[in-house]
Amino acid sequence: MRIRRSRPADVTRLHAIWREAVLATHDFLSAEDFAAIDALAALWVAVDGEDRPVAFMGLSEAHVDSLFVDPAMHGRGIGAAMIDHARGGAAGLGGTALSVDVNEQNDKAVGFYAHLGFRVTGRSERDDEGRPYPLLHMTMA
Repeated sequence: MRIRRSRPADVTRLHAIWREAVLATHDFLSAEDFAAIDALAALWVAVDGEDRPVAFMGLSEAHVDSLFVDPAMHGRGIGAAMIDHARGGAAGLGGTALSVDVNEQNDKAVGFYAHLGFRVTGRSERDDEGRPYPLLHMTMA
């Protein structure tokens, strides 16, 4: 596996990864809310040996906007590699703390980030769109 910037030709596969990963982990979303957030943009892509995308990460400076791994590839260290990539200066972070907002109801994601060393630094009752899905604000120094 290696990590590269996304390409226009990746969009269809990245969207499929996003949809499959959200459907596998976000069972608390209503169908209407899922449809409303069914749009994405990606910056970094993890690809397999045949250059096929298996995960992607959206990163705004030191904030992880999104990190989705193909459910068939869960548990293989791909998500951790993406976070390492972000922390390693791919985005010019240097010593800056990395942050992420995670749906509180997404136990797998909360556990994943906690395992990597992220700690809860705050909580919001609603997501960024005002939906009743609480967010945990997490930071890794």
